Amino acid sequence: MNNGNRRQIAFILLGVFLCTLMVKWSNPASAAPALQFTPFPTPTPGPDGRILYIVQEGDTLLRISLIAGISVDELRGLNNLVSDDITTGQELLLGLGGPSQVTPTPGPSPTPTELIPTPTALPGAGNLCVILYNDRNGDSIRQEDEPSIPGGAININNRSGSVSESVTTPDGLDHSCFEGLLEGEFTISVAIPDGYNPTTVSNYVLLLKAGDETYLDFGAQENLQTEAEAPTPTGSGKSPILGIAGGLILAVGLGLALFAGRLMKG
Repeated sequence: MNNGNRRQIAFILLGVFLCTLMVKWSNPASAAPALQFTPFPTPTPGPDGRILYIVQEGDTLLRISLIAGISVDELRGLNNLVSDDITTGQELLLGLGGPSQVTPTPGPSPTPTELIPTPTALPGAGNLCVILYNDRNGDSIRQEDEPSIPGGAININNRSGSVSESVTTPDGLDHSCFEGLLEGEFTISVAIPDGYNPTTVSNYVLLLKAGDETYLDFGAQENLQTEAEAPTPTGSGKSPILGIAGGLILAVGLGLALFAGRLMKG
């Protein structure tokens, strides 16, 4: 091959090479499509509480376990799988939860119970009997034969102020009674007449209940202090003994005078 042919072949090859480059530059390579994943629908519990998932195209057990948050072994165990083979449209159990929606079953409306007012209990009444007795032996215990001291006073008052009564003590063995007193707290006091000293307390607070009949005894003893001596009464009368003594003295004096006169005459 002569030099002319060689140059011709070289120019042809160079032209083919340049054409190839121009074709590549005019048609750049397109970017590869991004990797597409099948969507993973969020499973919700059914009416029976089971969480079910329908296998989508392109799903694998690993992908489902990663998105559902459970291990592949748990996924196999829940669905009794012996291999990792799954098919599109297959129903897989992911776990148990509460029902997605609970519809309450309407029942009969409760009938409100009529409130019956509770009756207010009325206060009851009781009786109170009091004596101011002559405590003759001073033992502060009333004996059956120790009578009431006349001229004293018995006073009773209740806490609310609706009762305020006073009686004078009689002369005898009976108590002074106050009947039909409404239950409550009462203060009982006695006033002791002159000439007596108390042998018990003179005031007492009593809680009187309905149906009670209460007896209270207040004692006092006569004042045994010696009375002051009374002044000697004045008057014009003379004592008979003094008159007789004076007469005797006068008779003796007269006898002595007569005897002396005879001696002088003799």
